[in-house]
Amino acid sequence: MTLRIDLHTHVLPPAWEDWAAKYGGGRWPRLQPRDGCRATIMTGDQFFRDIDDRSWSPERRIEDMDRLGIDRQALSPPPVMFCYWADARANQAFARMQNEHVAGIAARHAARFVGMATVPLQDVDLAIAELRYCRERLGLKAVEIGSFPGGRDFDDPALRPFFEACADLDVAVFVHPANPLIGQDRLTKYYFPLIVGNPLETALAISKLIYGGVLERWPRLRIAFAHGGGAFPFTLARLDHGWRVRPEGPAAIPRPPREYARLLYFDSLTLSPVNLRFLVEQFGADHVMIGSDYPFDMGADDPVAALAEADLPPPAHEAIESTTAIRFLGL
Repeated sequence: MTLRIDLHTHVLPPAWEDWAAKYGGGRWPRLQPRDGCRATIMTGDQFFRDIDDRSWSPERRIEDMDRLGIDRQALSPPPVMFCYWADARANQAFARMQNEHVAGIAARHAARFVGMATVPLQDVDLAIAELRYCRERLGLKAVEIGSFPGGRDFDDPALRPFFEACADLDVAVFVHPANPLIGQDRLTKYYFPLIVGNPLETALAISKLIYGGVLERWPRLRIAFAHGGGAFPFTLARLDHGWRVRPEGPAAIPRPPREYARLLYFDSLTLSPVNLRFLVEQFGADHVMIGSDYPFDMGADDPVAALAEADLPPPAHEAIESTTAIRFLGL
């Protein structure tokens, strides 16, 4: 029987301390309850998002998983909880609070959930320390990071020790686009930060990862990108062409970008069966996993049905539902 795994879902603790009062800084996320089933995420005094108990109740999530035919979810924080802007030690404490919460859910419902860590990546040494704690003490085998952590692109040499630590500790990396986004000053209307900004940000993040030589140095690093890689699958041919005709490419990496891109993993959240088929054609079903962005509105309400609509061959379908995620997450 196939074990259906949803790689891309988000979770919050049901409550936490007032981090702004404890550590200073006015932008810390806080949860403002509205009733037993609904709450509002605030960043300081600013409205961020209304949510409901699907974001914090394992029992409520399991009801939806059973209805949708999902056997296991990977739990990660929504990007607003990364807080790379904050004091690093305060953010390590914020990450620790989230990591222990996620690990607790995964331990209590081991057959239904697997946890992802978050780390204070504005300080690479603290991030590695938290990564090691999560791997060795909490048993978390994956970490979610933002696409531009602490104002650094993935080609920044300062991030190399973190990627090396992930490879050495056998921790899978899941990258989610997060503020600040590429072109953010032009994305102020129409909900464009998420609709347009996220796919563009992901394309840039992957391109920087490849040209920065991260996969040249650590080819066994397991790293996945949300939203089907955003615009990257449709940018890859241009990256390859640029590598062939321009001197900057071979000066950065010895092989064409496509050879490194084949090492990457992606979730299936393309919101189009045609786009999903293209993603599989480019990278193989053994590098694609179900992703829903549960429980948020820019995700797939029924990721199993969305995969079925792509009408892929049975072996590819089974890989995306199950075996790719088992391998990626080290289950």
